[in-house]
Order: sequence, then structure tokens, then C-alpha cells
Amino acid sequence: TATQGKAENIPPNVASETMRAILAGLPYPQTLLQAAIRRIRAERDVTHPRSALIKACINRSVRFKHPEQKEELKVSLDEANTNIGYRLGRLFATLEKIQQEANPGINATIRDKFYGAASSTPVTVFGTLMNRLMPHHLAKLPLGRRIQFERLTAKIQESVDGQIGYPPTLTLQNQGRFAIGYYHQM
Repeated sequence: TATQGKAENIPPNVASETMRAILAGLPYPQTLLQAAIRRIRAERDVTHPRSALIKACINRSVRFKHPEQKEELKVSLDEANTNIGYRLGRLFATLEKIQQEANPGINATIRDKFYGAASSTPVTVFGTLMNRLMPHHLAKLPLGRRIQFERLTAKIQESVDGQIGYPPTLTLQNQGRFAIGYYHQM
């Protein structure tokens, strides 16, 4: 969560609140989750340590509120997870993969331009991605691969479409789930 990966850049309140949560068996502080999400947005990279930290924050919070539930987020891709944040993260990763296959050797992907907005205000981004960019990139792919991606995006969107359109905003917890869904799908 630290800028430039240096320990001295960790805000003191995050470290102390996290230690207190560990010792008292409480949920990890929201400031820790927020710091991890902020680093992902700043560096446009969902790394393994960050995704593990986000997963720990969310699972510990869920376990604290519902002791009978062991975990909400699994270790690997969970196709049965219908949380809107998780599903949109998976969808965003799929759209990025479509773009990468349609344009091999591309330097900047949709992640570089749209990740921040997609993970916090999906309604502002997903309409453009799904209605303009996806068809453009799919048209460049061989028929078999195009059909695979169309089926995958339709399957991911099944529960997303159950909602009425894309949500205007995602809560901090759902932004974390977006990052985990993206990481799992990638």
C-alpha cells in the first residue's frame, strides 16, 4: 500500500489500526482496504500481494459479521459469485483480454485508461466498452475465438444484467471485489 514500496510511506494510522485489528481479532480497518485500492488505481496494476490483502480485508469483515461464513472470496476464480463488483471486475478483465488478442503488441490497454472509472463508477465506462469497443475488437478476431469471447461475456453478464443497467457507483467493499474479480479472471 506504500508509495514507491517504501515502509516509511505507510501512513501511521494504517499501521496502528491494522495491528490493533490483528491483536483484537477485529476486521481490518477500512483505511487498509482503501490504501490498497488507491495503490491499484495509481499504478494500474492488481498484483498478487494487493489482491491477497484486499481478499483478507473483505473475508475478515464478512467473517466478523457472519461467523458461520468462512469466506466470501475464494482463492481462485469463482464463477458462482454473483456480487456486482466481482462480476464487473471479471467482465473488465475479459474486455482487456479481447483487446489484447485483437491488437497484439499493444502498449496501453483499456486498463490504463479506464480501470479507475470502471472500478468506482461503472455506469460511466461500461456502456462505451460493451457497445463500441468490444464489437470493434471482436471483429478483428477469428470466428472461433470471437464466439468463445461472446459466450464468456454473456455468461459473466447474466447476473450483471439482473440489475437494471450498470450501477452508478461501487462501494469501497465492491471496489475491492472488482479488483479480485479482475485478478481472478486475468
